[in-house]
Amino acid sequence: MAVTQKVQILDGGMGRQLKAMGAPFRQPEWSALALMEAPDAASLAHRQFVEAGATIITTNNYAVVPFHLGDARFDEQAEKLIGLAGALARQEAQSALATVRVAGSLPPLFGSYRPEFFDAEKAEPLYRRIIDSLAPHIDIWLAETISCLAEFNAIRDALHNQRADFWVSFTLSDELTVDGRAQLRSEESIATLFEGVRASEGKPVQGVLFNCSQPEMITLALQELHELLAASDRQWLTGGYGNAFTPRGKQAEANSDIADLRDELTPTHYAEFADSWRQLGATVLGGCCGIGPEHIAQVKKVMEAG
Repeated sequence: MAVTQKVQILDGGMGRQLKAMGAPFRQPEWSALALMEAPDAASLAHRQFVEAGATIITTNNYAVVPFHLGDARFDEQAEKLIGLAGALARQEAQSALATVRVAGSLPPLFGSYRPEFFDAEKAEPLYRRIIDSLAPHIDIWLAETISCLAEFNAIRDALHNQRADFWVSFTLSDELTVDGRAQLRSEESIATLFEGVRASEGKPVQGVLFNCSQPEMITLALQELHELLAASDRQWLTGGYGNAFTPRGKQAEANSDIADLRDELTPTHYAEFADSWRQLGATVLGGCCGIGPEHIAQVKKVMEAG
């Protein structure tokens, strides 16, 4: 597919970047700990990604959820920490020399990669609290690391009265289907994802992406998604921002431990994946866990070389 739209470059993985910088970082708080103890570190991480070439930065509230903070601490601190995450990202976007937009992170509430833990009844009011806290600061709503359509549906419903564009980014299994296709962590197919998002009512979706997955799986998912789009009446932005994790089993939880990273996924190698996604038609490219400013800088370089 020919590239007809300008590429938008997302930032990389905030949690691993904060850890690499020496910011406060431990389990279970993960990247939320920097908001609690060293918010200047979160600002600096945003700045590093902007300086590397990111045109969209994502608010650092991914871990401000009950899974990481516990129910009691989330109830007590959620609005303060999420509002701070939004304000820090907005400040860095406004300070940038180029135009930078802010994506508001709408993450899994009950554990990444674990669709079986999703509780629809509890989810929507929790998402509304996150949305209300981020709304003054963001340009795009980014539901990310979504493992199943039920998770997407809850976020869509919670966003029903919000005006900013809505992008959803699904996370893919490390294992292929029996016929060699990519699939969600829930084992729902890309075709099921496509029909579910296309048929959903309420808040419209402008972008469908894949993140926090093996780059190889993102390639397969984007190939199938673009085939489905070509045969339909839908015109979504598409994109990918992969992680650098070594493959993890079905029962793994993302951000539940300090997972090993792939040594061979250098900035140059990762940018080759990003370029292949662009050639498929993707126009939103960035990185997730283990993808740092050096990777984003190389992605920008490759995109500019065109």
